[in-house]
Amino acid sequence: MIEFVHPWCFALLLLPIAVYYFWPAYKERKSSVKVPFFSRLVELTGEKPASGSVILNRYVLQKLLLVIGWIFICIAMAKPQYIGKPITLDKSARDLMIAVDLSGSMTEEDFQTLSGENVDRFTGVQTLLADFAKQREADRLGLILFADSPYLQAPFTNDLETWLTLLNESEVGMAGQSTALGDAIGLAISVFEHSQTKERVLLLLTDGNDTGSRVPPRDAAQVAASYQIKIYPIAIGDPETVGEEAIDTKVLNYIADTTGGKLFEAVNAKQLNDIYDTINTLEPQKYSSRSYRPKTSVHHLPIIALLVLYMGVLTLVALRNIYQSRRLKAEVSHD
Repeated sequence: MIEFVHPWCFALLLLPIAVYYFWPAYKERKSSVKVPFFSRLVELTGEKPASGSVILNRYVLQKLLLVIGWIFICIAMAKPQYIGKPITLDKSARDLMIAVDLSGSMTEEDFQTLSGENVDRFTGVQTLLADFAKQREADRLGLILFADSPYLQAPFTNDLETWLTLLNESEVGMAGQSTALGDAIGLAISVFEHSQTKERVLLLLTDGNDTGSRVPPRDAAQVAASYQIKIYPIAIGDPETVGEEAIDTKVLNYIADTTGGKLFEAVNAKQLNDIYDTINTLEPQKYSSRSYRPKTSVHHLPIIALLVLYMGVLTLVALRNIYQSRRLKAEVSHD
């Protein structure tokens, strides 16, 4: 399909007609002598006519070329565009931030893998997170690591390979030993502030209680709710642990209830894997579709056609003049 960016340019088609009627060509009457035997007269007098005394009349073909040429010029000025078939692009409709606790307690080797082997908590979380991320190809994933302070390891991205690399390069203790749970939520909120999507989800994986946040987790949860951020806390490890390493399920429940999320608990790989399946059900992948029709400018085609036509007509006129010149010489020599 062809459409024109400046269709008003077609009004210029009437411009030559207006010029012809309102600004006609200058004409002057002069006396002249018509000689029906011009060639014979030239031969008898021995005079040769100069080039300035020859008046070139426009042929019908030349007049037609002027009309067609002006039409092509007006078409080019209207800037025709070829509209291609619709192309639909699917993009992520959800931003999913994953915050992982890197406090010292994550080194406890009480996390049982699917094969029955005991590994440290962070290794088990790391392995299953990689599998979970591969199932969220429609989402933009982010990664926050927190202990003494939270750090943005990966901003929201569709590049799953880079996200997995940054996750695998993480180590327990690289952010400290304590658990700044509230500050981790606060950092996630600041990252979500720059997000354009309305679907905002935070997975909060921790094995302890808040021990060093400047912002209390409950206050952070209230702010997150105002930004429409849904938080799913996941408690890793033994829920019966006491002391500083005890899991504060009351706070985690408050965070989940305030933001519209849900609290999960996992002591082994099977439970954590089931939690990820549940989250996939609660938060199915979403796509936002955007369609557009590619536009290709073809305004140069009328100009090319005009040049080709002009060169063709110019060639025909030149050949005709050559033919008439030779014919005139032949007549003179014959006489």
